[in-house]
Amino acid sequence: MSQQAIAKVVYVGDQRALLDQQGTNEQLGGMDMQVGFIGLGNVGGKLSGSLLRNDVALTVLDLNPELVAGKVTEGATAASDAATLMRDCDVVITCLPNPAASDAVMQQMLPEIRDGKIWMEMSTTDADEVRRLGGLVAARGGAAVDCPVSGGCHRADTGNISIFAGCDRAVFERILPLLCIMGRRILHTGELGSASVLKVITNYLATANLVSCAEALTVAKGAGMDLNVTYEAIKMSSGTSFVHETESQVILNGSRDISFTMDLVAKDIGLFQDVADRANVALDLNPLLIDIFADGIARYGPRELSPNIIRRLEDSTGLDVQASGFPAEMTDDEPEVAGREVNVALRSPL
Repeated sequence: MSQQAIAKVVYVGDQRALLDQQGTNEQLGGMDMQVGFIGLGNVGGKLSGSLLRNDVALTVLDLNPELVAGKVTEGATAASDAATLMRDCDVVITCLPNPAASDAVMQQMLPEIRDGKIWMEMSTTDADEVRRLGGLVAARGGAAVDCPVSGGCHRADTGNISIFAGCDRAVFERILPLLCIMGRRILHTGELGSASVLKVITNYLATANLVSCAEALTVAKGAGMDLNVTYEAIKMSSGTSFVHETESQVILNGSRDISFTMDLVAKDIGLFQDVADRANVALDLNPLLIDIFADGIARYGPRELSPNIIRRLEDSTGLDVQASGFPAEMTDDEPEVAGREVNVALRSPL
């Protein structure tokens, strides 16, 4: 067992608790917490891996039997179906590609939800939809949390990703130990659905960053600039961003592999547009981003890697926006550290 697994610090409310991982399940939330995980794709596979790495007894389910088998080799138990998983577990986490998939899984689990059960929705989803499904869970005595992640698949792989969580405070404190194993910074965002709104806002910003980085790098190439120098200039300037420091690297490598695809970007910015429409906020930039990715999907297919949106510019200009010395994929070189709740700063009123 790793030293990290022996001493994992989590923060519960204002109290600091040390989890001895030899008895993690007995200490999580003060109960013998049985945890289920549905959806073992790019993000879910890594989040579930963090739980297994830190000795959480986990039962898993996915449509892909190879992904399930991989987690079984890591110590998980395979579930036969979603209803059985909910019946046998105290907490079930879902990490699925779209709201329709979450609804389909929930319809299977719903008959097995009763008092004390918790559903944690870690998918990027529609706030109104998660509230609707959460209402069904509450009607049967359970509790619902929307807790999407942000910060890149490479950080999900090390337990250093950020997590938003929307739910009642009492429920938040029950599941905070689990969140602190899967993530480094945990933010309680308010009521159910609030985390999903914030998630699509941040994904919109990331998409805008990606498109602007693609344009900046293509212009630099066309202007005859050294792309290694260009990357560093942007990184050390007011123009830098998380997206530049990650996705620009895999763009320049040529792999364009950030473990995210164009159809998922289209889903996310579509959800952001829904939020804006419901709030009666007319937008200028997001409809353009929707058109750009619709065109990218039409040209290259829905499962094309999202940084390859730069191919639209490469194809139209004949430029090859690549440079030597950049990684093919991002890895998190920071050590896995204890997760903790982020306290919102109190600011003076205007």
